[in-house]
Amino acid sequence: MAGAVAFALAGLLLGAAGPAAGAGPISVITTSTDLRALVEEVGGDRVRVESLAPPAQDPHAVELTPRQRARITEAALLVRIGLDHEPWLGAALRSLRDPRLVAGSAHYLDASKGIALLQTETARVRPETGIHLHGFGNTHYWLDPENARPMTGAILDALVRLSPEDRPRFEAGRRRFLERLDAALRRWSEAMAPRRGARVVVVHDSWPYFARRFGLVVVAVVEPTPGVPPSPASLADLVRRMREVRVPLLIAEPSSSTALVRHVADRGGARAVTLVPSVGGDPEAADYLALFDLNLRRLTEALAASR
Repeated sequence: MAGAVAFALAGLLLGAAGPAAGAGPISVITTSTDLRALVEEVGGDRVRVESLAPPAQDPHAVELTPRQRARITEAALLVRIGLDHEPWLGAALRSLRDPRLVAGSAHYLDASKGIALLQTETARVRPETGIHLHGFGNTHYWLDPENARPMTGAILDALVRLSPEDRPRFEAGRRRFLERLDAALRRWSEAMAPRRGARVVVVHDSWPYFARRFGLVVVAVVEPTPGVPPSPASLADLVRRMREVRVPLLIAEPSSSTALVRHVADRGGARAVTLVPSVGGDPEAADYLALFDLNLRRLTEALAASR
């Protein structure tokens, strides 16, 4: 009997490590649709990926359903943005008590490792509140498409650990994606070249990586603290600065307050444009590269119209 039990346990552990080549797809849970899109690029039909956060929801304030909690423990791999981007995830993992879902495990990937983070110099951590504060650096690093290189590299390594026999397929998937990314980067850089140095104000501090990559100058952020509405005094100071330096563009997001965006744009003398921060946040942003195609088209059209 003891031998039978040991054999069964060994089988369960092997199954948790991921399917062998030719078996069913590797089950992956991601905390965002952007990570889901990148896992699918590398893994192709060898992965089945589900995102915990829907694209149109505030990714910092997700309430997991019982089904989602069960899916986390059933999955072979959990991939997260990391830092303090998902303040809801830590409590969920502690309650699940799954020993696989810890740093250093083959079943857990923090995609922020290896990324050159921005805004790391200001400590804004308030762990007792659970408020998302970019306390370890700005978390929106996927909005620089160059960061897809280290992200997909880490995803490749994680998938290979789970299914070594599939390494050639995973490497080919990543290689095809990077070829498309390189071509897109050339196209995007050419489109933005005449507009480098354009001054913008952003509603939420989601865009420093995007701005650095494409040559925008972020003059100010409407929300002085991420997720916290601005005070009347800070709004008055903001619109004054916008008029002084002649900011042509206000970058909003689909979840931004329409009234707030209209107020700041009208009083600050800027044109408002809505950019999409995550894959699937608009029907046209169906995958990772399409996300940037959409945002850069909207951005260049808005800058041209604001002259």
